[in-house]
Amino acid sequence: MILLGVVVATATLVIGVAMAIIIRRLRTVRSQVIATALVSVALPLAAVSLSGLAMFHMGADLAVLAVSAAAAVAALSCALVVSRSISHRLDVVRDGAAAMASGSLTARVPVDGPDELAELAASFNAMAVSVERLFATRREVVAWASHDLRSPIASLQAMIEATEDGVVPPDHYLAAMADRVRALGTLVDDLFELASLDAGALTLEFDDVPPERLVDRCLDSFAAEAERRQIRLVGRLPDGLPGVRCAPEAIERVLDNLVANAFRFTPPGGSVVLAAEASDRRVSMTVEDSGVGFDPATVDRAVEPFWQEDGARTFDESGRSHAGLGLAIAKGLVELQGGNLAVDNRPGGGGRVSFTLLRA
Repeated sequence: MILLGVVVATATLVIGVAMAIIIRRLRTVRSQVIATALVSVALPLAAVSLSGLAMFHMGADLAVLAVSAAAAVAALSCALVVSRSISHRLDVVRDGAAAMASGSLTARVPVDGPDELAELAASFNAMAVSVERLFATRREVVAWASHDLRSPIASLQAMIEATEDGVVPPDHYLAAMADRVRALGTLVDDLFELASLDAGALTLEFDDVPPERLVDRCLDSFAAEAERRQIRLVGRLPDGLPGVRCAPEAIERVLDNLVANAFRFTPPGGSVVLAAEASDRRVSMTVEDSGVGFDPATVDRAVEPFWQEDGARTFDESGRSHAGLGLAIAKGLVELQGGNLAVDNRPGGGGRVSFTLLRA
């Protein structure tokens, strides 16, 4: 009897493992659930039947078989109901994915059912929202880029036509045309840099740099413009600030973009402050201004390409772009160096943009 029990148990284990491998190869969840229910009932039923040959009389064997058969029917019915419920919810997610693939970016699926399926549906909806926003942003970028390229080109064309028609002397619009060409060059360079960041094709050379050097260079670069705009430009760095591991030219570009953006929204008599502070592993650098600040309702969109709260995209006398690419490029450059960039408003009014870099 003991030998029979060992043989039955071993056979049941081997068959169970083999069936598990086979069930995993089934192509649908429904078939896997049903097959699992059948195996979970058939194996005990077979084991009981074999053991009954030695343990029970024939009448008892029939009773055991009857009870086992009833249990098998109940388990199979339960498996069918559960598999139908799971398959239905998976079909809903599949249909939603198919709808998105066909171009319906507003497709969403209900979030219900067991936790795992509800999480799957929620993840699908979150992905759908991201994809919809990505496509909307792409359309906006194409439209805004077309607008920003068309405006200086139209202006150049008008100047050329006026010169060709003899309305003005050939050199009358020369300075203005040079400005438009510089503006176009700046915009094209910004677009190329933004595309390189998105594609991960931009390579940087890292070095250990004292933050004071980066801030002082930026202050010197904008000193004349600050005086012309009647804006107080200052740097506030604590003593003993540790160095940062970064690509110096890229961080200089970041600071230039942030200060240029701060100047644009700071009125005469206001101030722009460059500050820094250190934590255990990072150094945070901040550009604050006393201007109008960011609209709280759209502050999260401030780093999107071409985003402008007032809709105005222009170029200043220095050729710096006001096309709404500065913050987007700054964010990409900072993240490429292992940091992050945040935009918010100062408690006392004005805007604040801060970013972090790894300590050297």
